[in-house]
Amino acid sequence: MSEVTLSLTAARHLHLAAQGLLKKPRCRPQPADILSTIQRMSLLQIDTINVVARSPYLVLFSRLGAYPPQWLDEALSRGDLMEYWAHEACFLPRTDFSLVRHRMLSPDKMGWKYRKEWMEEHAAEIEALMDHILQNGPVRSTDFEHPRKGTSGWWEWKPHKRHLEGLFTAGKVMVIGRHNFQRIYDLTTRAMPHWNDECDLIDQEQAEAVMLQNSARSLGIFRGQWLADYYRLRQPALPALLSRWQEEGRVIPVEVEALGSMWLDADLAPLLEQAQAGKLTATHSAVLSPFDPVVWDRKRAEQLFDFSYRLECYTPAPKRQFGYFVLPLLHQGKLVGRMDSKMHRKTGVLEIFALYLQQGVRVSQSLEKGLMQAINDFARWQGAGRIELKHRPEQLFSAQATGWEIDAA
Repeated sequence: MSEVTLSLTAARHLHLAAQGLLKKPRCRPQPADILSTIQRMSLLQIDTINVVARSPYLVLFSRLGAYPPQWLDEALSRGDLMEYWAHEACFLPRTDFSLVRHRMLSPDKMGWKYRKEWMEEHAAEIEALMDHILQNGPVRSTDFEHPRKGTSGWWEWKPHKRHLEGLFTAGKVMVIGRHNFQRIYDLTTRAMPHWNDECDLIDQEQAEAVMLQNSARSLGIFRGQWLADYYRLRQPALPALLSRWQEEGRVIPVEVEALGSMWLDADLAPLLEQAQAGKLTATHSAVLSPFDPVVWDRKRAEQLFDFSYRLECYTPAPKRQFGYFVLPLLHQGKLVGRMDSKMHRKTGVLEIFALYLQQGVRVSQSLEKGLMQAINDFARWQGAGRIELKHRPEQLFSAQATGWEIDAA
C-alpha cells in the first residue's frame, strides 16, 4: 500500500487544481489566457449546440470568468490553435500538430470520420476543390450551392461539405478560422508552410506516449483506466507504463479514500502536503459545459464525484429525466447539481426551466451564495438582463422564487 493517503475530497481538489477549477480567477482574463488554458486542459472539445453558450466558449468561461468569446476565434485565426479529432472534435494548441499528424496520414483508421469510398468516388471533384482553394484562397462549405432534398425527406449534406470534411480528416486542409462558428478551410501546406512530413513526423507510438503524458498532467490525479479516454486511445499496457513513469518521477502512487490505488502527476507534487492535511481548499462555483473535461468521461465523473450524468438532447422528450441541455453545477469542489436552461437572446432572458440538486446536498448559505453568484455571472456574460426561474428545490433561492434582475455591472 502506498504511504501517501488522501481523502476523496483531497483527490477531487487535486483534479480540479489540474483543470483550473479549484479557485476563482484572481485576475481579469487576457487574450493570451485562451491558449494557456487550453494547454492546461490539453484539449477543448467542440460542440455546436447553441441553447446557451456553445460548449468551448463555456468551458473557457468556467475557468477564466467573463471574457469576450471572440478571443477564442481570434486565437484560432492567429494560428495559436488548430482543430482536429482528439477526444472528439477539439481545439488544441497548434504546436500539437505533430501529435495528431499520424492520424491524418491514416484516415482509413478514423472510422465514420472518413469515408474512403466517398473520397474515391468523387476524386475528380475533390481535386478540383483543392485546386480552387489553391487558386482562390480559404473556403467555407456555405460558399457552395445547396443540394437537392434527399430520398429520406431530409436535406442532405452538400457534396462539398462532405468533401471538405474528408479532406480535413485526411489532413489535406485545416480549419484556419470560423465565421459565425462555420469552419473556414485552407490547404494544410499553406497553413503549415514549415511542416515537412519527412523531417518532422513522429510515429504513432511516440505521439501517443506524449498524449498519455498530457492526459496525466491534465487529469492531475487518475486511475490508469482514465488515461486512454482523454485522447480516445486504445488502452496501453498500463502496469508497465505506470511503473516506468514512477521510476522516472513522473507520477506518485497514492491511496484514495473509497477509490483505492491512484496516481498523482508529479506537476501536482507541490500541492500534495496541503492536500494530505486537508488544507487544499476549493472556493470556485461555476456553471459547467456537458463537454467539460471534468465530466466528458461519464464513468470518471461518477467514480470521482459521485455524479451520474448523461446528455439528454438526443433522448426523446418524454424520456428525459432532467432536460434537453443540462449544465452541471460546481460548488467548492463538488458537483452539487444541474441546470436546465435556455438563453433567449432577443429578450435578454436566461430561462431556467429547472434546477436540481444532487441527492444528499444540503441547502446552506454558502451553497446558495455560490450558485447564485455563478448563475448571475453566467447570465451576465451571456448578455442576459433577467433570469426567469421555473422550478427549483423548495429551499433554494426562495427569495427569487420566480426570477431576478441581473446587475449589468
